Amino acid sequence: MTQIVDKDPLRVLFCVGVTQNFFDLPASQTGAVWKAYGEMMTALNEMPGVKVIGTMDDDRTMVGASESWPWTFYIMADVVDLDTVVAGCNLFRTTMIGEERLWKYGRIEARIGRALIIQGS
Repeated sequence: MTQIVDKDPLRVLFCVGVTQNFFDLPASQTGAVWKAYGEMMTALNEMPGVKVIGTMDDDRTMVGASESWPWTFYIMADVVDLDTVVAGCNLFRTTMIGEERLWKYGRIEARIGRALIIQGS
């Protein structure tokens, strides 16, 4: 039996929420967390098999902690496979802020689908 393998990349929406732990920090400590978010985003963008299509920051109309939708910001990317999506999410476990991990101050969820192509439009 021949197995058909879909060669198209996965279209992934990484949904990121900044949690209450961040908002509980003194202002003097928030910069280190924002730096870690930047490191995480750079690492995701540089992962083999990830092509970031765009980002959207929802901070103008969604203010405060985000434990679920609506999220704080979004990263849309084409990703080669599920293992790479998992590795991208894992950056919240491996990105450090001193002795703490980024997951203390935020969360990530990946929505996985495929590109929507509408013919004739």
